[in-house]
Amino acid sequence: MEFNIGKNALQKELGFVQGIVEKKNTIPVLSNILIESIDESTIRIAGTDLDTTLRCETGAEVKTLGSMCVNSRKLFEIARVLPDAPVSFRKEENNWVTVKCERSNFRIAGVERESFPELPNFRSASIKLPSSIFETFIKRTIFAITLEESRYTLSGAKFLLDKEGGRMVTTDGHRLAYIERKDLGASVTNGGIDTLIPRKTLAELTKLTASHEGEIGLATDENHIYFEIGPRLLISRTLAGQFPNYEMVIPKNNDKSATFDSATLGQAIRRVALMSDERSHAIRFHLVPGNLHISSQTVEEGEARETVATEYAGDEVEIGFNAQYLQDFLNIASDGQISFEFKDGNSQAQLRPASDSDYEYKYIIMPMRL
Repeated sequence: MEFNIGKNALQKELGFVQGIVEKKNTIPVLSNILIESIDESTIRIAGTDLDTTLRCETGAEVKTLGSMCVNSRKLFEIARVLPDAPVSFRKEENNWVTVKCERSNFRIAGVERESFPELPNFRSASIKLPSSIFETFIKRTIFAITLEESRYTLSGAKFLLDKEGGRMVTTDGHRLAYIERKDLGASVTNGGIDTLIPRKTLAELTKLTASHEGEIGLATDENHIYFEIGPRLLISRTLAGQFPNYEMVIPKNNDKSATFDSATLGQAIRRVALMSDERSHAIRFHLVPGNLHISSQTVEEGEARETVATEYAGDEVEIGFNAQYLQDFLNIASDGQISFEFKDGNSQAQLRPASDSDYEYKYIIMPMRL
């Protein structure tokens, strides 16, 4: 195989594939990427960790059709420092690959094409969604996914798409993020989608959709979900198991409400949290009519207090929260007013943007014992 490709195009596609290829893999061949020709003007670059696969197609001047497998990390490091000029690839004997760019010359050890895993067959994407909407779904929920590997079914997002609309839900057992958009139901022509998408897949999707305008295509089979983002195809194995009944967690009788400016509340929590316990991140909310008093203290280091104005006219109440959980929500919530809804100091509270006509977005957080 032999081809020429622009340095910027090569670096861009390799940058996307880097996120898929595992840095430390027990299967050595998975540290490689597969480059193969589609025709005389297009090549395909693919990387996989067996659970997640990314295929990128890009323009190139293909002189000899074929394929090659080379180390992903090393090739990306080379591409980043090459001059801005055409890059020439040529596959030699014993799977070695020569890379030339102006006066730079490299020889990279490759592996047999046959040793690279077979990639899942792609079926046509039957559902189309605006990429900006799907990116918003991910950004507003991904932070609530658990990082504990033992909690397998919580290590991804519940994604549902039917004629009623699209919904994404994540939880780690202490908090839950929920986002819904009704108008997505118009794109569903068959049974829709009900699946669990792994956290890694969602993280890679945010990179792919950030530079893509227009629509993305979605399709599923028994074990995989497919995302078609322009000339790139992300294939992910879905999580097996039962996601918790999130509707039982969403409070139905939170009859008290306070309204805050999102930025002001976030800055106050960030300052007060500096004096909170490093393990629990516990802070205290003391709500009185017209004001919220936020405080934290540790025996070893001291304490912090701050007052934030609020539209609240109910009874005096105290609630404990994990400051980091609150900050995660406020960091990505839209600017403006935030509605804080609760029943008492012992029941789950709900935060949501006070006015958001496009999305139904809510964040449920469990209180802490103080």
